Amino acid sequence: MTNSKVQGIALAITGPLLWGISGTIAQALFTNATVTANWLVSIRMLISGVLLVGYGMLKDTHENVAVWRHFGDAVYLVFFSFIGMAASQYTYFKAIDYGNAATATILQFLSPALIIIYLAIRMQRWPRRVDLISLAMALIGTILLVTHGHLTTLSIPPKGFYWGLLTALSASLYTLLPRNLLKRYGSIPIVGWSMLIGGVAFSVFYKVWDQMPAFSWQTYGRVGFVVIFGTMFAYLFFLGSLQFITATTASVLGCFEPLSATFLSVVFLGVSFGLPEIFGAVLIVGTVFVQSWATMRRPLRPE
Repeated sequence: MTNSKVQGIALAITGPLLWGISGTIAQALFTNATVTANWLVSIRMLISGVLLVGYGMLKDTHENVAVWRHFGDAVYLVFFSFIGMAASQYTYFKAIDYGNAATATILQFLSPALIIIYLAIRMQRWPRRVDLISLAMALIGTILLVTHGHLTTLSIPPKGFYWGLLTALSASLYTLLPRNLLKRYGSIPIVGWSMLIGGVAFSVFYKVWDQMPAFSWQTYGRVGFVVIFGTMFAYLFFLGSLQFITATTASVLGCFEPLSATFLSVVFLGVSFGLPEIFGAVLIVGTVFVQSWATMRRPLRPE
């Protein structure tokens, strides 16, 4: 294995690990501090957006502002900022707030199943066998995860399940919407500007200056970790890994996000996970492996 591939794998693991850790820290903030999901999402996107846009300016100013020279792409970037970036951030943290970090992160991994359904409808083709297997795994896994194996009851709050499903939907939009923008302008400008736009809009709408949590070094240290390491560095590491490894390999290594979130939630936050939930989580996350295996054997149909 070459040094560059090792570096790519390390980056692809570190990014999702930081996402998982930040989700668990966010749950602790919602539970033990006067921090709301609205405030944390606003601050997270605003500061990370400023830092990423600043990083892009230092790296290549001309490249970083190129998207604004094309009216159609600029409008689409603003659209993606709300429907893709801001929606994925907001629904994820609301799912954590109403449920827990582990369940929210695992339900987010339903997005490949939703993408399969969308592409089948759009292309007017029956899903491939491997897609049907993935859909069955996702469905059974979700049932086990949210019912604890008892089909007549929910093992998580209904609002937690509802926002978890919205997280999967918004993650699908986040994946599908910016593909052409990413090809034309690169990941750092698109992610940075969309975070900044979403952060400014959320900050004004929710008046974050009126929701500042009571100061403590522990609270603001945790917020700082979520913003700096769980957002900016996590995105930079994961996107940077794509320079050395394939997107398929990176997507498989993304499973470290639910693994880390689940482990930390169980160990430090007392979240209970029985065998049905564990098996359900394995099935849901396993859809990524099934899809990646199919992609390596045969490229996906053009979309």
